[in-house]
Amino acid sequence: MALSLPPLPRLTRTQVETALVATLGGAALTLLHVPLAWMIGALLATAAFSWHREVDFPPWARPAGLVFLGLGLGATFSGPVLAAVTGSLPALAVAGVLSIAAGVAIAPLFGKLAGTETRVSVFSTVPGGIVVMAMLAHEAKVPVAPVTLAQTVRVLVVVLTFPPLLGWLAPHGDISEFMAPRQPFSALGLALMVAGGLLTIWPLARLGIANPWMLGPCALAIALAGTGHLPSGVPKPLVDAAQVAMGATLGLRLNRAFVLSAKRLFRASVISSIALCLLLAAMAVPLAWAAGLPVAAAILGLAPGGMPEMALTAKALELAVPLVLGFHLTRTVLSNLLVGPMHRAAVRMGWL
Repeated sequence: MALSLPPLPRLTRTQVETALVATLGGAALTLLHVPLAWMIGALLATAAFSWHREVDFPPWARPAGLVFLGLGLGATFSGPVLAAVTGSLPALAVAGVLSIAAGVAIAPLFGKLAGTETRVSVFSTVPGGIVVMAMLAHEAKVPVAPVTLAQTVRVLVVVLTFPPLLGWLAPHGDISEFMAPRQPFSALGLALMVAGGLLTIWPLARLGIANPWMLGPCALAIALAGTGHLPSGVPKPLVDAAQVAMGATLGLRLNRAFVLSAKRLFRASVISSIALCLLLAAMAVPLAWAAGLPVAAAILGLAPGGMPEMALTAKALELAVPLVLGFHLTRTVLSNLLVGPMHRAAVRMGWL
């Protein structure tokens, strides 16, 4: 008699099916040499699958992927690279302010298309990150649901457009100043880095820092790499797996209910995101020329996508990863510091 295995629990089976579809999607685009293939392929495959079948993904996969991504991004620093990024801080700060201003400038377009009030429009279009802007909207007593939807759609638009456009069209130039030598892999060294990175997460989470799963390990790796004590590099398969986890997680959100529940808001989010991308790209070129920075890296640094996704894009395209990460870290910090006070001042003055 043939031995039959008991069926997997329904949730586990769904997660396995979704992970398999996401991985196959990433592998297919890798064979086609599409930039950021593992993330984009996983995103598209998961989204398409969700319109026909129930989808789910292990909830621990994205945080785990962010830990390895943070370590991998931090490992791209070295003493000279850290000095070069630090020297570019004035340009990074200007870029962060320009990004916030551009988001505010696009808000009336979003509000007209979506039919939302000005306060909702501003929090929906400022590219401060999905989690950060949702938190700031909640603190300002602004409806969080439309803000989260708009911010999510913007990240999707950027992830699906910027990697292929930059990979095929943008001038790369000399970025050796922002490139560190690759560190060889050591199993023990990586294990110690993971353990140390995990220890950094809790205090950051307690402080209310958005995305501690990436920022804590990244800060640790930067400190180790910048002082010449990095014990190991992060193998490419682990970074690819992190791409799949993030792509699948984004794809889960692009299901039928999400797209069809708020068609007007979804359409407004897509159009305003494209407008914001074009505006920030136009700002990035003169800023890069004035600051003596690589144009392609500056375009990606000002791109209104999420920090993990844009850093991964830079890594996939080998576009001065530390510099791009610096752009997005600076914008995240400035969004935390400026958007809330700007909103309160506008309310006091009767503008909102």
